[in-house]
Amino acid sequence: MAEKSGKVGFVSLGCPKALVDSERILTQLKTDGYEVAPTYNDADIVVVNTCGFIDSAKQESLDAIGEAIKENGRVIVTGCLGSQESLIRETHPDVLAVSGAHQYEQVVHAVHEHVPPPAQAEHDPFVDLVPPQGVKLTPRHYAYLKISEGCNHRCSFCIIPSMRGDLVSRPIGEVIDEAERLVKAGTRELLVVSQDTSAYGVDTKYRTGFWQGRPIKTRMHELCEALGELDAWVRLHYVYPYPHVDNTIPLMAEGLILPYLDIPFQHASPKVLKNMKRPAHQEKVLARIANWRNQCPGLTIRSTFIVGFPGETEEDFQILLDWLDEAQLDRVGCFEYSPVEGATANELSDPVPDEVKKERWERFMAHQQKISNAKLQAKIGSTQEVIVDHVEPGYVQARSKADAPEIDGVVHIEGDYGLNPGDMFEAVIDAADEYDLWAQPKHVVSE
Repeated sequence: MAEKSGKVGFVSLGCPKALVDSERILTQLKTDGYEVAPTYNDADIVVVNTCGFIDSAKQESLDAIGEAIKENGRVIVTGCLGSQESLIRETHPDVLAVSGAHQYEQVVHAVHEHVPPPAQAEHDPFVDLVPPQGVKLTPRHYAYLKISEGCNHRCSFCIIPSMRGDLVSRPIGEVIDEAERLVKAGTRELLVVSQDTSAYGVDTKYRTGFWQGRPIKTRMHELCEALGELDAWVRLHYVYPYPHVDNTIPLMAEGLILPYLDIPFQHASPKVLKNMKRPAHQEKVLARIANWRNQCPGLTIRSTFIVGFPGETEEDFQILLDWLDEAQLDRVGCFEYSPVEGATANELSDPVPDEVKKERWERFMAHQQKISNAKLQAKIGSTQEVIVDHVEPGYVQARSKADAPEIDGVVHIEGDYGLNPGDMFEAVIDAADEYDLWAQPKHVVSE
């Protein structure tokens, strides 16, 4: 066998929280002197960070492991699917090691065991290899900031707690230090992620931490205040609508953080929500949404929903459609219910037939498209601050404050303006469809 040079291939699957895990593993490996290989052939070993949330994600992860074994032969598996080691080894008995979600040390140890790190004398890891903000898998101008691990909820359709455990909040000083390093390194947008962002600090009883000698409680509101002092957009994801979320809206109205909330409502029927083991007071949520928008008229609310949950009747589904009309959410995703091995929802009676699930999904999407289209049409003629994601000759792709990367819409801009990814500027909206906007830079329009 040829001498190993310390090159690690990496495949990262799943959600933004898993992406943060991948970035942390890669940062440690780079610190230890390894290089990141761009192809299977260049790698001495391959790490596959898996997703195991639903059956289709499990299959994608198993397929990715199989491809890595076929192309390289030396594979370490980590991530959410790692909690089902027997399934992985039964499907792919040749994997070298398996570890679960956010088990960084085990992954790095396994890499060290099978590909010893390059001689330390050959590099100074803190000067030569690792930038201050760590290794990022996102573009330079935005970054995910993970504030906690795990979840205290026990939603019947979800197995996240069994894979990632109960809520464990990161020390607030550590989180803000990381955010500050990212911003100093060029990050223009921080995307705050966790399993339950609004529960940040519950496990520590909102313990007082310190940042630059300043006492700060480990709590979402104080975190947002501190992040708002940095020169970057701050976007909140995976927020449960607890009462204290109301206190965050004034920060958005003041411009400290983006007027954007990603809240996974999942359904509107009290019966379905009860079966899901979710909060079931949607009428109160509607009143709170109205109050939020009264305080912060520019607020964007995105959410996800599940249709075809066991026991969902046509009446339940109609309640959901009517609720959408009342809520007038800006960005919405929808999934057909899919059984997840180990989820308690599998024990519920009255499964919804696949053809009914598909039909309801199509109706849901058509219903929400009308709402989304009307909201975007209303933006025509307005001026929006945007951030550039991608530039090519004659075309710029950007996003407004209402658009999170990869999951929401984009702003299309025709022409060459000497822009670069991460640039921010004001644009005048001149067209829209159900998802995206078209615009021109304001200074061009005014000229």
